[in-house]
Amino acid sequence: MSPAPVRFHDPGTDAYRYRHSVLVRCPGCDRVAHLEASRVICRSCGRCRPVTPSTWPRLWLRAETRHGELWAYSLEHLDLIRRFVAADLRERAPWYEHGRKMTVVARLPTWVKSAKNRAEVLRVIDRMRRSVIEG
Repeated sequence: MSPAPVRFHDPGTDAYRYRHSVLVRCPGCDRVAHLEASRVICRSCGRCRPVTPSTWPRLWLRAETRHGELWAYSLEHLDLIRRFVAADLRERAPWYEHGRKMTVVARLPTWVKSAKNRAEVLRVIDRMRRSVIEG
């Protein structure tokens, strides 16, 4: 008897839920920092300055694959993407129910959703998670 498939049920969240605290690359020391309320806060160098659209820092959780770029705002966002990619069964609310239809996971590129790329995408996600812990 085969094991039960791993299920993922789409929570119906949009990207704005994960934008309250974004992990970015610190403009001062090039290490991981937080972007909260338009301010860069870095624990490594002590930077705490407002950002403008011209000085917007780069996302920390971003990686290039042979299919395209994969990125996430925070570890919570990255965990949602990981659970979605790792799942064998991906469930969504039925089309006739009220609520958001184009959720965060529904907007992922096709190459991320494809089962043939699952191992590669999970490796990239794990590498991005380790970069926060180490960096």
